[in-house]
Amino acid sequence: MGNGAMGGMSRRSLLGMGVGAAAALGVAGCSASGEGAGEGQRVKNAAPARPKLIGDGSTANYGKQPHQPGAPERLEPGQTPPQFVIFSWDGAGEVGNGLFPRFRKLAKDHGAAMTFFLSGLYLLPEEKKRLYLPPNNRPGASDIGYLSDAHIRETLGNVRQAWLDGHEIGTHFNGHFCSGRGSVKHWTPAQWRSEIDQAMGFVTKWRTHTGFTDAEPLPFDYGKELVGSRTPCLLGQENLLPTARQLGWRYDASSPGGLQMWPRKKQGIWDYPLQQIPFPGHSFEVLSMDYNILANQSKNSTKAPPANYPGWRRQAADAYISGFRRAYETNRAPFFIGNHFEQWNGGIYMDAVEEALKHIADDKRTDVRLVSFRQFTDWLDAQDPRIVRKLQGMGVGQRPAGGWKTYLSEV
Repeated sequence: MGNGAMGGMSRRSLLGMGVGAAAALGVAGCSASGEGAGEGQRVKNAAPARPKLIGDGSTANYGKQPHQPGAPERLEPGQTPPQFVIFSWDGAGEVGNGLFPRFRKLAKDHGAAMTFFLSGLYLLPEEKKRLYLPPNNRPGASDIGYLSDAHIRETLGNVRQAWLDGHEIGTHFNGHFCSGRGSVKHWTPAQWRSEIDQAMGFVTKWRTHTGFTDAEPLPFDYGKELVGSRTPCLLGQENLLPTARQLGWRYDASSPGGLQMWPRKKQGIWDYPLQQIPFPGHSFEVLSMDYNILANQSKNSTKAPPANYPGWRRQAADAYISGFRRAYETNRAPFFIGNHFEQWNGGIYMDAVEEALKHIADDKRTDVRLVSFRQFTDWLDAQDPRIVRKLQGMGVGQRPAGGWKTYLSEV
């Protein structure tokens, strides 16, 4: 959780490609089976009949991930940049409340790709918890609960389908330690490496650990899929980054208190912070995550009086929409929104983020891209560094001097 401090063809997921070109490459939004596409697209998008199993068969190489955009195009001098919006989910476990499939369907309905930061511990049965050796904590300790076998199965099924739908699977690590001597805040780069290796192990050896023989493998090589993370409570990034760089990761989304500006690299890794966004009814801003809005509304209580829920739901949705609007109408900085599959305060934050996504995905705005962090990183890395520097030079709510055609022509 946060630190508490504060169907159809998708234009939005194509990273700036022309719709015609994207359709020709078979990247239009359609089902994992290729339903609704031409025969050539169906074959291109379908998973191979005989995927190559990896290790104990917990994961498998299904080939190229379906429903991905083609190679991102560079902005031309003077071209208006797209408005990128990234919805991400911490933990990404399904515990029978239906939230994971709810938001997979919402994403498919609106042509969105998302990032799911999977907690490795969610694939380890509690009876095997002593296999987990968290840094500076006793074996098997965790500040989040282990899942039941039934919920491990549900999580596996949803993570599998999320990848086939075109979403990214990142990591939220394991035990979610936020306070005391064992907090991730105090972990060394070597301890982060241990935590990452264990998270990888829980994801790639779930079949051995659970004994499940009838569940299908996760359809990706996690060693290649994993290129980014978000730390528990947005803590410990400085010591994580050297290890992330050694592992070849491309981004980290753990910074708190970021601004709605174009991102920069930190220690060679793209830094995608949660951002301060307008908080309707207040003179201060709030971080763009459900828990941080909750913390300001109900003082960290997840079960406040129900009479407050309608107003808080509206305020949360308006905060996300205000943050989007500020970026879209000014500097076009990418907008990062963090969430949890939780029903805090009657589930109002889930309703708020759904309302915000539907608003942002309005088909009248053809220059908005709802993408994963990995897809956004692909686009950012493909740009002319001179244009990226010009984008980075714009402040919060700052419009390009002379308009985009002038501002991005002067590079």
